[in-house]
Amino acid sequence: MIFDDFLHLMPLLILVVASLVTMLVIAVQRNHKLIYIITLVSLVAAFASLFELWDNAVYHISPMFVIDGFALLYIGLILLASLVVCMLSYAYFEQREERKEEYYILHLLATLGACVLVISKHFTGLFLGLEVLSVALYGLIAYLRTRERSDEAGIKYLIMAAMSSAFLLFGMALVYAMAGSMGFYEIGLYLSVLRLDEMPLILLTGFGMMIVGAGFKLGIVPFHMWTPDVYEGAPAPVTAFIATISKGGMMAILIRFFLQTDGFNYPSLVLIFTVIAIASMFAGNILALMQKNVKRILAYSSIAHLGYLLVAFIAGNELGVEAVTFYLVAYFITSLGAFGVITLLSDEERDAELLEDYRGLLWRRPWTAAAFTAMLLSLAGIPLTAGFVGKFYLLAAGVRTELWLLVIMLALNSVIGLYYYIKIIAVMFQQTNAGRERQALHPSAYMVSGATIAILALLLVYVGVYPTGLMNMIQGLIISLDAPIP
Repeated sequence: MIFDDFLHLMPLLILVVASLVTMLVIAVQRNHKLIYIITLVSLVAAFASLFELWDNAVYHISPMFVIDGFALLYIGLILLASLVVCMLSYAYFEQREERKEEYYILHLLATLGACVLVISKHFTGLFLGLEVLSVALYGLIAYLRTRERSDEAGIKYLIMAAMSSAFLLFGMALVYAMAGSMGFYEIGLYLSVLRLDEMPLILLTGFGMMIVGAGFKLGIVPFHMWTPDVYEGAPAPVTAFIATISKGGMMAILIRFFLQTDGFNYPSLVLIFTVIAIASMFAGNILALMQKNVKRILAYSSIAHLGYLLVAFIAGNELGVEAVTFYLVAYFITSLGAFGVITLLSDEERDAELLEDYRGLLWRRPWTAAAFTAMLLSLAGIPLTAGFVGKFYLLAAGVRTELWLLVIMLALNSVIGLYYYIKIIAVMFQQTNAGRERQALHPSAYMVSGATIAILALLLVYVGVYPTGLMNMIQGLIISLDAPIP
């Protein structure tokens, strides 16, 4: 029994051991390349260990965790995204004078926190994973201490995260007071005896406060205030981590919680998410139109994209879960590629975050510009990209459940979003030599980063042209999500 528990937790245990080994190696001798290699090997080993569990049945580690196909899918996605961020990080940090090695400890711990989130079936596991993720992010965001706005971004995230954790804890306490349990399934059993239109006020308040805590981590309106400042102030690889892994982990736990508690059947909760979704779409897109900083444009864009995701999330059916998962995969690929280009073009002074930094990029670095263009077109939802197929599935989930208002809002906001993506592309296509070139290190320092971006660009087009393989895998793995819990 204990051996089986260890086997099913092996990906997480590898991350724990890797963070400890990394810390001990740093204590003996600082070597950026060695720590980087240890981190890469650890992430690959953690991902490889998933294949031992791939065909197994649902496994419960009571009372906190469950390892099923849904959990394995999201752990795999998080580990691959973490691997990509790590590959982009070496060249970025190598050119900076700050001590680089501790970054990888925080990176592994943040990845561990996200993985704990997706296997949780209990409030304790949820809060444990969230805090491990958040505390690691405090350090990652403010890691470049000598840079302008870095400390500011870290402090803002710290304060907002502490407030959101307080809301989340209070909400959990209220739900526990009514349901008498902190397990998702047990809470669902309690809710099943209530009438859909008669949810007690204390319980509704508890759910509402939990939505505040989750909404902060997702960066949705009205809990989005931290997003543009943190995206701008954090190092580019950390921004990529926040945009993908952090939000993906929270989205996974929300799906599991609301499916197992049958929360989608309560009109009051659906209304709350509907308002949040529409507000996020409009606020994200309209505020992005006003920006001249590429990081801030992508920050407000992420708010809008989480609003799109909520359309399928609110649908709450099997197609909705499949659509959310597919869109997250597409969004991970696209965001990692976009921030990867920013990382590649940044130098030791500052990140390549201004529109002026991309002026004439097509003529100076055509392949980089082509990859960035593909990422932006995918975010805009242009055909033959993963983003287009993802939005199609979101719309299909909304149409099947007749969420016509949300479907119309999604289509309208997709049109609004085209403008600021095309604005960045137009700047890259301008014929001018006035552009910012980074001070080059040895070419081998950028080889891994460039190859990573190229792979992401090819994957983006492949998923856009042939989405069937990915969708079949998603459908096969999420079947166990609603399996009975002992």
